[in-house]
Amino acid sequence: MIVKNENDVLKAIEEHNIKFIRLQFTDIQGVVKDVEIPVTQIKKALTTGIGFDGSSIEGFVRIYESDMLLKPDVTTFAILPWNNGKGKLARIICDVYQPNGEPFKGDPRYVLRKITEKAADMGFTLNVGPEMEFFLFEKENGNATTIPHDYGSYFEFAPTDIAEDIRREIVLTLMDLDFDIEASHHEVAFGQHEIDFKYGDALTMADNVVTFKYVARTIAKINGLHATFMPKPIATVNGSGMHVNLSLSKDGKNAFYDPDAEMEISDTARYFIAGVLNHIKAITCIANPIVNSYKRIIPGYEAPVYIAWSGANRSSLLRIPVARGSSTRVELRSPDPSCNPYLTFAAILAAGLEGIQNKAAPKHFVDYNIFDLSLKERAENGIESLPGTLNESANYFEQDELLKKVLGTHVHDNILRLARAEWDEYKKQVHEWEIERYLNRT
Repeated sequence: MIVKNENDVLKAIEEHNIKFIRLQFTDIQGVVKDVEIPVTQIKKALTTGIGFDGSSIEGFVRIYESDMLLKPDVTTFAILPWNNGKGKLARIICDVYQPNGEPFKGDPRYVLRKITEKAADMGFTLNVGPEMEFFLFEKENGNATTIPHDYGSYFEFAPTDIAEDIRREIVLTLMDLDFDIEASHHEVAFGQHEIDFKYGDALTMADNVVTFKYVARTIAKINGLHATFMPKPIATVNGSGMHVNLSLSKDGKNAFYDPDAEMEISDTARYFIAGVLNHIKAITCIANPIVNSYKRIIPGYEAPVYIAWSGANRSSLLRIPVARGSSTRVELRSPDPSCNPYLTFAAILAAGLEGIQNKAAPKHFVDYNIFDLSLKERAENGIESLPGTLNESANYFEQDELLKKVLGTHVHDNILRLARAEWDEYKKQVHEWEIERYLNRT
């Protein structure tokens, strides 16, 4: 369903007998929030907005400045394929405003929109194609476990992959919501799955990521399961990533493609790569925002660890898949699905644009398996590692002036505050591994 304006929304509500509208937005951590209104309030929502208490939302405002407004982006209107038993539901993603009518600078959607406007001023549009990995786990007594729903392996199919019908149900629901899905399949670990979107502009794809997570969790719940986007729920198997395929278009053409250049990639692509790699340690605090994220990006489980770029080589952090022409792109493999996609895409784009502006040359191209190198060999080749902990990535993030400028002081300071708080809480805990290892030997 293509909705372009307020009249289209009102027409769709009447034609489909919609009874309730969910106004959705995300907090600074990327957690979806919503308020449900009856359709009798939709004209108010579309004109003046719906008020809410911003002081109750993580990373928004303090209690004495709590009044805020949700203003629907009508182009995100979608009819949800389930209901609450009282009538059909629709969803609209909202932008957050202050009472004086100004956009709230702490709104992740606002942050991404601002940097995409800068890209547009330079003649570019960022296209993003996320690859979403997740686990389906069994429930016991209504609570989630880490027991896999199936015991299939990579690209497995029925009867071993007993979750294919659920995965298909997720895909069909997403298609009903106007997603363009490229593929879905079983991933490497038991109970692990992947669904890939066709690329689109950064803001639409960030909206799609949060909607996808909402849909997957809902479909899993309907089937008595739990869908989790936790990066590393099981220590001994591969974790879940959110690989991000990136390209810039200019004047309707792929700006990363140059048929006459080495590897058929343009200088623009090389500069973009250099910019991302120059800031990747700080970006990691946004793209890998929780303690558990760093249990995934370790050697031995196919996740990227070392800061380098390559052709189709999957051992590097940033690779260039073999497709060329309009499909020329770079794939950043470090982000995970616990991140806020708006802020993650904003940080990546800002770094890439800086690389283009500075005509930076990317270092550390590799055409071999980095995982086979020793520590000494990596040092000799100048190949560094991603931060090993949330605290380490927060240190880089704190020092990164570009990200501070792009995100704004409000968002930057709150991301740093949340990272430090999570790390401090983690340090206080005594884990089962410590008990088993040290209780009897010390």
